[in-house]
Amino acid sequence: MAKYTNADCKLCRREGAKLFLKGERCSTKKCAMDRRPVAPGMHGVTRKKASEYNVQLREKQKVKRAYGLLEKQFRAYYEKAAAAEGVTGEVLLSTLERRLDNVVFRMGFALTRREARQLVSHGHFTVNGKVCDIPSFLIKAGDVVEVKERSRSSVKFKRFLGEDAIVVTTPTWIERDKENLKGTVTRLPEHADIDFPVEEHLIVELYSK
Repeated sequence: MAKYTNADCKLCRREGAKLFLKGERCSTKKCAMDRRPVAPGMHGVTRKKASEYNVQLREKQKVKRAYGLLEKQFRAYYEKAAAAEGVTGEVLLSTLERRLDNVVFRMGFALTRREARQLVSHGHFTVNGKVCDIPSFLIKAGDVVEVKERSRSSVKFKRFLGEDAIVVTTPTWIERDKENLKGTVTRLPEHADIDFPVEEHLIVELYSK
């Protein structure tokens, strides 16, 4: 995941959408997108009409930043999607959603995708019973992702257990077993399953030039 050192909220304001980079804060009144939903900087409130290229670029940047990828990584995902069967934009989004770090986040075992990537990298999760520390590992339908037995006593995972556990809403393509800190991918994710608004055809148009 690309390292970004400035305020995460500025990224959401720049792209005009909640990218859920700050965990629980994004669902509260403290969210910058609710308090000041304009681009950062002195020109953030200007009404100048964006060019076609700028609209396409902003959509690509939004998705790339949501998943925490570098341009080279994102371009590689696009090229693989373009070469695969199916609609390129939909294949691209499905592939990004299937990344292990994203699946961990969507299962509710991390508050942000960034945190999920770190937890995966440190070997806290297993896929079908085997430890996997590769954030970009692509999950398939039927795969079971689980917090490693030795990691369950960590405060990072205890916060998701018990009556005072953090409330998590999982997508329909995931079955979450809260008590056992595991989840099953029941099907491959689709466009409708993305947790922020995306017009993937704009990304395809940008890279097709």
